[in-house]
This record gives sequence, structure tokens and C-alpha cells, in this order.
Amino acid sequence: MRLPSDEIKRGLTRAPHRSLLRALGLSESDMELPFIGVVNSFNEVVPGHVHLRSVADAVKDGIRAAGGVPFEFGGIGVCDGIAMNHEGMRFSLASREIIADEVEVMAKAHAFDGLVLIPNCDKIIPGMIMGALRVDIPAIVVSGGPMLAGDLDGEKVDLHDVFEAVGAGLTGRIDAKHLRRLESCACPGCGSCAGLFTANSMNCLTEALGLALPGNGTIPAVHAGRLRLARETGKRAVAIIAEQLKPRDIVDGRALRNALTVDSSMGCSTNTVLHLAAVAQEAGVDFDLRGINEITGNTPHLCSLSPAGTYHMEDLHRAGGVAALMKELLDADKLDGSAAGIAGGTIADAVAGAAVLDADVIRPLDNAYHQTGGLAILFGNLAPRGAVVKESAVDETMLVHRGRALVFDSEEELVAAIEAEKIAPGSVVVIRYQGPKGGPGMPEMLTPTAAIAGAGLDRQVALITDGRFSGATRGASIGHVAPEAFSGGPIALVREGDEIKIDIPARSLELLVDEDELARRAGQLEPRQPRYATGYLSRYVRLVNGAESGAVVG
Repeated sequence: MRLPSDEIKRGLTRAPHRSLLRALGLSESDMELPFIGVVNSFNEVVPGHVHLRSVADAVKDGIRAAGGVPFEFGGIGVCDGIAMNHEGMRFSLASREIIADEVEVMAKAHAFDGLVLIPNCDKIIPGMIMGALRVDIPAIVVSGGPMLAGDLDGEKVDLHDVFEAVGAGLTGRIDAKHLRRLESCACPGCGSCAGLFTANSMNCLTEALGLALPGNGTIPAVHAGRLRLARETGKRAVAIIAEQLKPRDIVDGRALRNALTVDSSMGCSTNTVLHLAAVAQEAGVDFDLRGINEITGNTPHLCSLSPAGTYHMEDLHRAGGVAALMKELLDADKLDGSAAGIAGGTIADAVAGAAVLDADVIRPLDNAYHQTGGLAILFGNLAPRGAVVKESAVDETMLVHRGRALVFDSEEELVAAIEAEKIAPGSVVVIRYQGPKGGPGMPEMLTPTAAIAGAGLDRQVALITDGRFSGATRGASIGHVAPEAFSGGPIALVREGDEIKIDIPARSLELLVDEDELARRAGQLEPRQPRYATGYLSRYVRLVNGAESGAVVG
């Protein structure tokens, strides 16, 4: 079987290439083995990535043991928590496209035969998967694993508790001493933040997509099992090259439906909609937002993890992990067991030996937290192309809500209004010009949503944005409104005091203003100039598509 690496190591004309490979320490016998790129997103900025050197070392040990040659290279990674609520957040989603490009560039330029992807946090996971699908050589994912929850006076806490405590502090509900104690213990060590936020959502979905071995989503970062999984992943990387099992053989319509089903049963981050849409585009698979409602309507919500519930990723791991959840869904005919898996065989084969070990962390279908799944896609005259909400994290009293609009064109304005206690109960807060082009980069709104929750208003106030909400957000927070305000979408036409009706069970989002008035406002709308005239984000704005198609560049 001819391999891509033969292009750089076979024949008379490749003597210079072999000479450079020998300079890396390769031997004559190494030239006969498959070359595997190990994409390590280690850095000393992101807590979820600071330990990835050890994961990469275990992967490389596995590759060598199975008869391959590993070539490690780096990739960028943004920490959303550190980037939150300042200019840095505009670069977070936009970094996903760079990461996909990095994988493509390195794999193609160096003729690798296969890839091991080592991400851990939000945009790095989908970005690496997108790049692997683009080059379509055998590839497998192993993440760095989740952080353990912190402990404050015997109560488990995580990063979202700190963000919400800021809101409580702004309104005088807690003092600075309590906030300092909380911030000191909420993030006790390495790993992706302990709740079911975007990073852990996506790591869990790598199992549902069939691109990672069982345990990838939940084995804690500090457990030795994470290194054992990494070593097995390295071994499997060599095997899939021999089998020529490629990402596009795995990520098909069945895999994406399975991922959305698992997503719905867990109550994952709303950001997964963006990322799965982008992954589908790279895989050449149709992705219909309306189809998500069909899947969620047929999928019970079986796991309730932070921020919606009290459990954390370590509890899901203890309860049997994603494999046990998938086995429950498979036994109920909610998953397509014929979909391919990276472990060889089918998804059904991969989870055959799994079992639920805690029936409250992973509930049986007849005792579900909710009878429908965690995500909902809303449509209406305010979101003709859709908007997304994490229904499982919305209080029942807010599932249907009608209120007057409070309109903000920046997150900073809203945070100032919260601090000044100007957000009236019953309001619908609109934050616009935060979309892929308008933000740019769809900045996450965790600070205002957490501040509203911390101020005790999450059961009285709804938020709507053409930007994004963090996976750590809870409450009636509706994001990804499309078309976005920058592109002249109806969200740009909302005025202070307009009535907005939200009906999540009916999947509806309506601006209660008559069509003639909206047409008049549209005629008066003045185009906005991009925020950036130079640099990466100026190019990103010119190329990025809408949220409804995954905010991909193309």
C-alpha cells in the first residue's frame, strides 16, 4: 500500500528529504514505517492545555510501540475564560479557522500518513476535527480531559460559580471576602473546566461522532487513565493507517445525528450547534437546523450537569461515562448503532460493554430530567434563520416569556446597566452587533448572563443576542440569532420598549411589531463599518458566513 509519506522518503530524488529526516534522528528502519503527525495544543496559558506534554508523550509512546514514527507539532489555543469580557473574546471563535488551517498545512506540507489530534478546550476540538476532515487521512482524537470540581465548604464549585458570584458581588449579595475564597478554589488544577461547558461538550461528542476511544470525554485530566487512553490512542493511530479508516468514512449523516442525540440527552453547550454545523460542512454532509428540533423532540434529557445541574464531569465518568449514556440511548433505539467508530467496527461494538453505574447521574429513559432534549432552535420574525437556546438550563417559569426590550449594542453597556441595577424584572435584554461579522467573532456573553443570574434575575429576565453564550451560561439566554444585526437582520430593528415573545416549547421567537413599521425601520437602517480595518479579524469579517451555517470561513 502506497502511503502519503512515500512522497518524501522514496526514490532517488528524495535523497535531500531523507537527509533532513535523518537530521531529526530518524534511522533507516524508521523510513519504512508510517509517519504520524501528533497535533499538540499544549501551551502555558490555558489550564486545559498546560498538562498536554504528558498526554503527547504517552501518545508518542503508543505510536512507537505499534510501529509508527511520531512527529509532534504545536497548535494555538485560546482560553475562553481568560478572553471573556474584553477584546480577546473576539478572537476566540475566529481561532477555530486558524486551527483547522494549521492541521491542513502541516499534514499536507509534510505528507503525514495519519494524525493524532490532542485538543482540550472550546474551539481547538472542532478546529482540529475540521482540519482532519479536510485532509482526510486517518486521524484519531484524544483530549486532555476535564478538570476536577473545586470545593468550598464541602460544596462542589466550578468556574461558572465564580462568574455568577460576580453578579452577586455587584449587587451586594455577597462580599469581596467570599468572592475571593470562591475564586481561590473553583479551578483546582489542570483540565477543561469541570462542568458541561463547551470544551467538555465537544470532547464528549468526539465519542458520539466515532472519532475517539471510549472515555475521551470524561476521564479526568489528573487520572492515570488519561495517559493510558493516550497510549492506546497512539497504538490505534498506527492501526487505522493500515486499515485506511479515514475521518470522512466515520463522520457521515449517521454520526452527526448520533452526536446531536447525545448532545440533546446531555444538555450540552449551545456552541456545539455552531461546531457540528462546521464539522458537517467539512465532511460534506447536509446540516439542517430545523432537523435539530426533530432530534431533541425525540430525545429525553438524561444527564443534568453544571451549569444546569449539580453534577460535574467527574461524576459522569464515575457513572460510566459517555459510553454508558450511549448504551442507554442505543438500547432505546435512539442511536444508529451501525455508524462507524474509530475503535474498529461500529458504535454499537464500541459501547457494548458499557453500563450505567449511577442511575441519577445518567438517568433511565423512564426517569428522565426532561422528556425532550437539551437544545432548542427557535424561529420567527426576529430570527428567520434560527436562534439557539439550552432549554434544559432554562427555568420552567421562563420557557414562555413576554417582555419589553432593553437594547444594548455592546456587552460593556449591558454590564454597566446590571451594575447600576437598571435591568427591570420581566425585561428582554437584547445585545446585538455581536455576530460573526458584527462582533466580530461572536463573542461569548458569560459575564452578563452570569451577572444576571448572580443578581437573582435569571428567572425573570431573558437575553437575546446575535453573538454567543458560554457553555457555562444558564437561564433564558438565546443566541446565534440569524441573520445578525451587522447584515441587516431583524435584531437590528428592535427598539427600546418593543415587546418580544419567547415560546421555547413552540420553538418561536417573535418581535411584536407590525410588518409595516419593521419595513420603515429597515429603510432607515444605516450600514455599519467593520470594527477592524487591518489584521486577522478584518480578513475574517470579509470571509465568514452566518451563524446558521456554523460561522465558517469560505
